[in-house]
Amino acid sequence: MQNDEGRIVDLYLPRKCSATNRLIPAKEHGSVQFNVGQVDEDGRYTGEFYTFAIAGFLRKRGEGDACLNRLLHEKSLLTFSK
Repeated sequence: MQNDEGRIVDLYLPRKCSATNRLIPAKEHGSVQFNVGQVDEDGRYTGEFYTFAIAGFLRKRGEGDACLNRLLHEKSLLTFSK
């Protein structure tokens, strides 16, 4: 919810799974969220990052790694070259 000034005033903002776009409940303790930092050609951190959240039910089914690979490939952070 936003007030008249455009500031977010809710105390709780639910997260969404980056792989399935489903809401992650507040009491789900199997989910993870992490930031992947951008680096330049020399390998130095640029201050920019991408945030990913993976739901616990995907991790429980053993699909978290495959989903993360797909998400990183879509952002061009991971290549599948031979």
